[in-house]
Amino acid sequence: MNETRKYVIQLIVVFTAITFLVKLFSIQVLDSRYAQAASSNVIHREVEYPYRGLIYDRNSKLIVYNTPQFDLTVTPKEVRRLDTLRFCELFEISKKELEQLYESMRSKKSFSYVRPNVLIKQLSEKDLASVQDYLVDFPGFDVQARTTRAYTEPVLANALGYVSEVSSRQLERDTLDYYKQGDYIGQSGIEAFYEEQLRGKRGVKFKLKNVRGIDKGSYQGGKFDTLAIPGQNLVTTVDLDLQKYGEYLLKNLSGSIVAIEPESGEILSFVSGPSYDPTKLTGRNYSKNFSEISSDTLKPLFNRPLMAQYRPGSIFKIIQSMVALNEGVINTNTYIPCIMVPMKCHYHGPGETLVGAITNSCNPYFYNVMKRVVNRGVSNDPYEDTRQGMIKWRQYIESFGLGSSLGIDLPNEKGGLVPSVQYYDRAYNNRPWKYSNIYSIAIGEGENLVVPIQMANFAATVANRGYYIIPHLVKSIGDNGRPLPKYQEKHYTDVDPKHFDLAVEAMAEVVNSGTGQYRAKLKDIQVCGKTGTVQNDPLPDHSVFIAFAPKDDPKIAVSVYVEDAGQGARAAASIASLIIEKYLIGHTERPQIEAFVKRGDFIY
Repeated sequence: MNETRKYVIQLIVVFTAITFLVKLFSIQVLDSRYAQAASSNVIHREVEYPYRGLIYDRNSKLIVYNTPQFDLTVTPKEVRRLDTLRFCELFEISKKELEQLYESMRSKKSFSYVRPNVLIKQLSEKDLASVQDYLVDFPGFDVQARTTRAYTEPVLANALGYVSEVSSRQLERDTLDYYKQGDYIGQSGIEAFYEEQLRGKRGVKFKLKNVRGIDKGSYQGGKFDTLAIPGQNLVTTVDLDLQKYGEYLLKNLSGSIVAIEPESGEILSFVSGPSYDPTKLTGRNYSKNFSEISSDTLKPLFNRPLMAQYRPGSIFKIIQSMVALNEGVINTNTYIPCIMVPMKCHYHGPGETLVGAITNSCNPYFYNVMKRVVNRGVSNDPYEDTRQGMIKWRQYIESFGLGSSLGIDLPNEKGGLVPSVQYYDRAYNNRPWKYSNIYSIAIGEGENLVVPIQMANFAATVANRGYYIIPHLVKSIGDNGRPLPKYQEKHYTDVDPKHFDLAVEAMAEVVNSGTGQYRAKLKDIQVCGKTGTVQNDPLPDHSVFIAFAPKDDPKIAVSVYVEDAGQGARAAASIASLIIEKYLIGHTERPQIEAFVKRGDFIY
């Protein structure tokens, strides 16, 4: 009996031993999950975020760079008896704020109990220095390094745009699955348009840490690490000094300044007023500052050079002249009396030929000019004449880059409006209409809408005597030293280049002896320009001016819109001429004009 018990016990012991051996073999050899679980307690995967590409001005002056920032992460499984009071003191937050941060972290789809989650974002180097020595006392907490944008000057905000955390909607649209929750992405401006070039490529590092969270070096000598690849640098077309001067002139005003190098289409200055300090949309206070800026009733985030749509006003008369010349319905000697009917006009004499009509901005003249273009007498029906004439007229206007977006290298560009036959059919509920119903478009009023970038481009087109290159803000990507291919192509208008000589001469006369002579004329530099006073009932008119200079070798073309500022010959002409003067000679020789702009008393 005793002998039997002995064998039973021995069998049990042997069976148990064999069971343990099989299980150990399975754990150590056959099933890798347990080895991975053990490794995960000491191996930490750290994402290495790339440096975002730098942004320079056309003269290689740095505009946007990267500065270090740090995210505090937490792995909930590793947290042990958190001293909440001490933690809040170190990070200068309240207990309620800490609870809110935890709740926000846990609500995200990417939340993990066993992997690091971002708890506090964008700690500065100073913030980190004050807490780094104490992190060892908080198991489960770690720091992840990354960078944020910084700026050498608080200018160009609306063109540069800003960078912030990728949204859930953007993640859904990311078909290449590049972005992860918590990543940063360009949200507007150059940062958004050139996101693919600027963002670089993430890397990964695997580090060993002991039970107290102390770094013990790389895992297997960095065998599985991948290096982050920095983004490509961009050289912009912007002249930083000219940009700063433009923002100085437009401070406390609403409007825009766009300056272009005609020959290349390169944007020299891109000013939207009012604007904001780009440094406010970086760092830990991003959300608070964004809320304040976006709720500002002056709309500093609204990119006026690209998105504001205005009536063009009298600057549209230049286009009307060239279309009529090309159609052969007038010539340079065509005389039309200024009889104040059906349009009113300021007194400048009994009538004008074409150059005089542009110089003195005669409304009745251009009423009759467009009437001749539109009502060509192709049938005995005046309604049909107007419809056919409008189709031809609109084709001309669109060839100048109006009526649709130009394709500038910024998002959210508006296209303005050049009214079509279909537009008026809808407006009149398909009832008959003719020229007498729509003639206000002849002088740039009525249904016409343009965007400031389009009018600067128009000035450049006249300066080039008939062609333009799509305006753009980046002249070099990475090391190739060239812009995107579409910004190297010439676009020609439907007007014969010979007719642009008349436009150039007329615009020169506007500044020499016409409506622009008092504030747009420069010593030793022939400026060609055109004033515009745009109706804005019930508020004061908008002040508008386009120009280029020098006349025979144009280096700069400008459009200026100043909202609610009255006559184009005052605010807009003054600012445009100061911009030209600053760019061509480096300073202003007319301090009285600069003082006039800064006083802001434009309406009298």
